[in-house]
Amino acid sequence: MPLKTVLIIDDDNRNIFALKAVLKAKGFDCLSATSAQEGFTLIENKEKVDIVLMDMMMPDMDGYQAISAMKKSGHMQNIPVLAVTAQAMVGDRERCLSAGASGYVSKPINVDELLMQIEKFTS
Repeated sequence: MPLKTVLIIDDDNRNIFALKAVLKAKGFDCLSATSAQEGFTLIENKEKVDIVLMDMMMPDMDGYQAISAMKKSGHMQNIPVLAVTAQAMVGDRERCLSAGASGYVSKPINVDELLMQIEKFTS
């Protein structure tokens, strides 16, 4: 079975580094971008991204705006997006899902929860 490709979009390289280490150890192919625009460019240039892990709090274009842009794009609208956020207040999960995210994982990330969500949306 081919590797599943995960695109991590996060403005903090430490988060990207940690997520990549975990996901590569679990057999995923990982791409990363430090902005939504950079992530969109990667998607345009790569034939297959199976899922996007989207940081919701970024400068320039935040995760809510980025998910909205993806849902409007013919090329990106069917790629599942997991909202990854430090915002774990009541209502944040619902806000992410209503913005178009397929799933939601709060920071600090529970690896088992993350893997379960990735499996759920890419199988």
